[in-house]
Amino acid sequence: MSEGNKFQLGTIGALSFSVVSSVSIVICNKALISTPGFTFATTLTSWHLLVTFCSLHIALWMKWFEHKPFDPRAVMGFGILNGTSIGLLNLSLGFNSVGFYQMTKLAIIPCTVLLETLFFRKLFSRNVQISLVVLLMGVEIATVTDLQLNVLGSVLSLLAIVTTCVAQIVSSAILLQFILTSSLGNFEMERLL
Repeated sequence: MSEGNKFQLGTIGALSFSVVSSVSIVICNKALISTPGFTFATTLTSWHLLVTFCSLHIALWMKWFEHKPFDPRAVMGFGILNGTSIGLLNLSLGFNSVGFYQMTKLAIIPCTVLLETLFFRKLFSRNVQISLVVLLMGVEIATVTDLQLNVLGSVLSLLAIVTTCVAQIVSSAILLQFILTSSLGNFEMERLL
């Protein structure tokens, strides 16, 4: 098997694991949050962040990526913004159906594109624009057919979308500013080119 095929299989496997684990986490979170008397949405967010922290340290220990030091204030600011985003997403899940929550997460993509276009004058290719139109049509159809829509859940979803979009834009800016990349991704790309 060639190196290119191994890389593609690895990518497909990683993406599949990401989708399965994300959907599983959402379903477990919804089950927990929907349980009468469960008032620990903030604790749930803290657990998510703790598991991420531990997983990253294990990956660093296993040398899956290289640590690069940079401005701690940028890390703290991004951490607070990202934690707020995750907390709002968890609260949104508590007040909305799983379907509406998933649509909220999908709406983050076109909203990020919109913010980058408006504030940073970033241009996107025709293929990206067409993909966004299809995505928006799907979000609209799914949202209209979701019968469990409520005002508080909608407000929380809107706040979650905005904070997540800003977090993604800030994350991209931090990556560019401090020249941070996925070393494995760069290694694989350089090897394939």
